[in-house]
Amino acid sequence: MYDYLKLICGDVHVVKGDFDEALDFPLTKVLSVGNFKIGLIHGHQIVPWGDQKSLATLQRELDVDILISGHTHKFEAYEYAGHFYINPGSATGAYSPFEKNPQPSFVLLDIQETAIQLYVYTLVNNEHKVSRIEYQKNKCL
Repeated sequence: MYDYLKLICGDVHVVKGDFDEALDFPLTKVLSVGNFKIGLIHGHQIVPWGDQKSLATLQRELDVDILISGHTHKFEAYEYAGHFYINPGSATGAYSPFEKNPQPSFVLLDIQETAIQLYVYTLVNNEHKVSRIEYQKNKCL
């Protein structure tokens, strides 16, 4: 999959998931995009999975404005303590212990100077839905 994504876009960033032992990817990654520092983590390292306070601890350790995590296969996006947290979910609707009927989802980020438009794509009852969430950097400070 990684090689396929690299064919589509040369600038692909990947972190190691819980079934990626043989792959040589980092467990976490920090990117600078515009005025934002963005942290990436698969999420299986967070205990309990998807826990807001545990994610906030990692956000502080990585010193990022935005933390993108996964593992739960459930979409979430929220502000907490002046930072933004995103879980894009699962584009395939893979099994999740948190959802009886997982909903396929993925996100697209439009990053500007101090704002992000997060476009959330979901498949609900065989119908494609798109919603938008905005995050303003430092609006809470």
